[in-house]
Amino acid sequence: MKYLQTFVMLFFAVNVLMAQERAKEEIVEFETNTKGNGVSFEIEFQKGPEFYYPIMAFWIEDENGNYIQTLYVSQSIAKGVFNYGQVKDNRWIKDSKRRPAALPYWAHKRGIKAKDGLYIPTPDTPIADAYTGPTPQDNFILKTKADEKLPKKFKILMEINQSWDWNEYWTNDRFPDDEDYKTSSQPALVYSVDVDLDSKKQSYVLQLIGHSHYSGKDGKLYTDLSTITTAKEIVDKILINIKK
Repeated sequence: MKYLQTFVMLFFAVNVLMAQERAKEEIVEFETNTKGNGVSFEIEFQKGPEFYYPIMAFWIEDENGNYIQTLYVSQSIAKGVFNYGQVKDNRWIKDSKRRPAALPYWAHKRGIKAKDGLYIPTPDTPIADAYTGPTPQDNFILKTKADEKLPKKFKILMEINQSWDWNEYWTNDRFPDDEDYKTSSQPALVYSVDVDLDSKKQSYVLQLIGHSHYSGKDGKLYTDLSTITTAKEIVDKILINIKK
């Protein structure tokens, strides 16, 4: 029995080490806004068990919540072209329409309205390539910069959305006449952290603060998260490292 217990312990130890090595290998690194003249950031994103290729945006606001700039946004939203979405069984579903429910909090904060009245970019008014890239498919490190000098205190936010992640509250027939809701399911989640450049602190962890409107009808932050389930598990941890 003693030898069996030792074998089991060694087996699990080896598997933990192998899993840690695989996790290291799966981290993708990419950069945005390489020509920025402001503070440099490294954003470490660790996915949770419900991560299935969500779209996301990172941006900066001043301490009063006024939008300053985007650091990164998924290419499909940035270019106004969303052709396909992937669901949990790895099928790709055709979805070429505009998606106001995708990242509405970021879009409304940015404050640029298209001709059709929506705040998300269009193919005619895309986000500059410097701030965008493909949606990461695994853990990643984003290296990015502010455009210019920032105030000493500011916020970094992230909004993230994963299509077709229904739950018992956000069902596919909850709003049968709202087509935009049907592409979002559980609404986009918003994470935030306050940064103080005068502090000796170099690393900050983004915290979940609320969700967006379920179909993107407004840019409000809804802080009641009692109906959100699996969407909370898209993210495990997001660490912001300040490179002064």
